[in-house]
Parts: sequence; structure tokens; C-alpha cells
Amino acid sequence: MPFIDIKVIAGVFTPEEKQKMVEDVSEALIAIEGEALRPVTHVVVSETPSGAWAIGGKALTAEDVQAKRAG
Repeated sequence: MPFIDIKVIAGVFTPEEKQKMVEDVSEALIAIEGEALRPVTHVVVSETPSGAWAIGGKALTAEDVQAKRAG
């Protein structure tokens, strides 16, 4: 029973974007594992509070990630 946990910083993605992540990741996994495992394929989006996620010792905020998304 596959279980995928997508971790994101809270406040970056809209509910619609998170739903698209769940759908697309589910479909990609089912394409590999087979349709029979669809009923037991679990995907969740877990949100970490803004500022509580760090890369290389630098805490990232939702605003930091939104700026990166904007290019």
C-alpha cells in the first residue's frame, strides 16, 4: 500500500494546486504500480509552518518560496 507524503510550506500553494499535486502524483504512481492498487494508494499534502523549514541553515518563509515561483 503506497503512501506518499508531499511536504510544502504553508501559504504557498492554493487548495486547487494541492489537489492537482495529489491527483498527478497518484496517477503517476498508479501508472507504475498498476490499476489494481488504486484503492490503496494514499497521497497527502503536509504543510510546515512558514519559517519552520530551513535549507542550508536558512529558514524559508512562504514569501521566499512565492518569490522563487515568480522567478
